Amino acid sequence: MVQIDHVHFYVDSARVWRDWFVHLFGFEAQPCLSTPETHQERLTCAELRVHLSSPASPNSPIADFLQKHPPGVADIALRVQNLAEICAHPQVRVLIPPHDSSTGQRMAQIAAWGSLRHTLIEGDQDDQDEQEATVRETGGKSGPVAAIDHCVLNVPAGELPAAVEWYCQVLGFHPKQQFAIATARSSLRSQVLVHPETGVQFPVNEPTSGNSQIQEFLDHNRGAGIQHIALKTPDILHWVPQLRQLGLSFLNVPGTYYDGLRQKPGFCLSTPEWQRLVEAEILVDWQDTNHPALLLQTFTAPIFEQPTFFFELIERRSIQVQGKTLTAQGFGEGNFQALFEAVEHQQLQRTGDR
Repeated sequence: MVQIDHVHFYVDSARVWRDWFVHLFGFEAQPCLSTPETHQERLTCAELRVHLSSPASPNSPIADFLQKHPPGVADIALRVQNLAEICAHPQVRVLIPPHDSSTGQRMAQIAAWGSLRHTLIEGDQDDQDEQEATVRETGGKSGPVAAIDHCVLNVPAGELPAAVEWYCQVLGFHPKQQFAIATARSSLRSQVLVHPETGVQFPVNEPTSGNSQIQEFLDHNRGAGIQHIALKTPDILHWVPQLRQLGLSFLNVPGTYYDGLRQKPGFCLSTPEWQRLVEAEILVDWQDTNHPALLLQTFTAPIFEQPTFFFELIERRSIQVQGKTLTAQGFGEGNFQALFEAVEHQQLQRTGDR
């Protein structure tokens, strides 16, 4: 069993980024947990839990991380049932041995790919103590985001098979879809991993050209790392314009993207909803006429100074077909090419490489 417990960002100022998450996404700040070396903020929003750590002294491990990498996701904490078994796996490098935390939870931390690490917490989310459960229940009003849909890891060229094997062997993920995306300028390869018990989704990307946007991430991040996290939103057409007004920047969608969308088999958007979708620059996809449940998505610009980490907002709609509820699946495969080209255009604007 693998569930995502929380995402841990290492940043220059935990307080500044706490206010950013509160202002834009409606997170609620919980009691912070700090030491003489490190300041940590903890945030909750519906099912989401985010930790933010910044150095309080040069001796902080956060300071060491930020000397080697830009701000970003350093740790994706996972709830597991077999903590000792994972730590004993021959492919695992243990960073913090198994121990009982101050809340009585069995915990450890292992190295993952590149600078990424996974804090392991034994037990599922229903096993949290009463205080933690209360935080989860009350830690977020209805807002633009509700839960994690998937996390995406970028690895250097040639490392995709080894990274996939590690996550399958160590954490029990299974490989699912594979994708290859290319333009005349650059290309990438992606392997989707899914945990069979919990459905946790973890795509892994590698560049297949030297000037790929994945390679740009790796260059600026100085190694492998989490490229983006997709957040579930209950109403993307409502919330994206609101978030723009609050100052959040999103990827610009090429106007040509919408030209052929209405001719795609299974198109079922009403005229008013179509107009809202175009105005908000939302990408939309569906599998086929037999499974026309809509997947709507968009992507923020990189949130830090470097062109590294960004968020995706995703809404998976459900429909009734012959008495069965069908929910949109996949990752917007029909949008991959348009997304790739849009990100590439943004990359060209940064580098001036025409």
